[in-house]
Amino acid sequence: MSSIPRDQWYVAAYGREIGGELFTRTVCGESILFWRTRSGEVTAMSNRCVHRRFPLSQEPSRFVDDQVVCGYHGFTYGADGVCVSVPGQTRVPRTARLKKYPVVEQDTFVWVWIGDPEGADATRIPRAPWLASPAYSTVSGMEPLQARFGLLVDNLLDLSHETYLHGGYIGTPEVADTPITTEVDEEAGIVRVSRHMDDAECPPFYANSTGLTGRITRWQDIEYSPPCLYKLHSRVAPAGVLPHADGSDPRAFHVKVVYAITPETEHTTHDFWAVARDFALDDQSVTDYLAHQNRVVVLQDVVALNTLEKVIADEPARYQELSINIDTGGLAARRMLARMSTTTGQDAPATAGRPR
Repeated sequence: MSSIPRDQWYVAAYGREIGGELFTRTVCGESILFWRTRSGEVTAMSNRCVHRRFPLSQEPSRFVDDQVVCGYHGFTYGADGVCVSVPGQTRVPRTARLKKYPVVEQDTFVWVWIGDPEGADATRIPRAPWLASPAYSTVSGMEPLQARFGLLVDNLLDLSHETYLHGGYIGTPEVADTPITTEVDEEAGIVRVSRHMDDAECPPFYANSTGLTGRITRWQDIEYSPPCLYKLHSRVAPAGVLPHADGSDPRAFHVKVVYAITPETEHTTHDFWAVARDFALDDQSVTDYLAHQNRVVVLQDVVALNTLEKVIADEPARYQELSINIDTGGLAARRMLARMSTTTGQDAPATAGRPR
């Protein structure tokens, strides 16, 4: 049985990736063809011609007048996936139509619905409004991961690994040493994990982007909306500086780290990442620094998780892993994802597991 939840929205691309040319990406094992129509809308459909399965993204297939022409036998399709002409006859078979995918462009992401189109409720798409807000400056990218998507979920919900895997970039001893709190919002379908460090070392990632020196107050508040969207609300400020009673926080620096975790196949993943900040908005040097540093961190995760995927593939049957207190968020996410992978439609969130 597949571990990938169906009947779900997944990020297929950044909006900037899709223009007036053919673009393809595999999502949950399905090769999907995208293009942006003359009206500016993104369309998504199966990447296989109905005639002999030739990939429509493969040359010599071509894009002509808002239509795609199959490079094998010339079947031509409109933006709705319906075949409009076939070679050697005037009648187009009624069944000559590509599978059409519901698609929504929102918060710089292009979301695609995998599963029964009847369940494609766009209001269920989790939001990341900072990525498109003029109040924030954002850097973003995507890295291919040769590992199952669940390993990235585990990685992001347990940030204690920053201390060891990302030392010298974003990790300091306090991240691993500080206990977490975990909350599972069953109604909203969100796993929340928080770590508040009152007196911490300032890692280079923040020291070099904010100008802070000395000890800091550092908060990490995670919201994970299975299966796809992860948000880390990061707050850094001089040690002892807290938000005002009215909620305003003028002396702190706020960073929103967003990951869209999209399964490509059972054992490969599209790792979309974005970092939005509310400071130094027009400082290109800060933008360049954060773009480079975050990609370095992401690639460190990629190497680790690619290695872990190989280890898991070779491990003996019934291997029993050990979980501890810091894993409560990851265990909760695993339970929720397991339930999603065996149900359709409105999936009920799960409760947190008990660490051993």
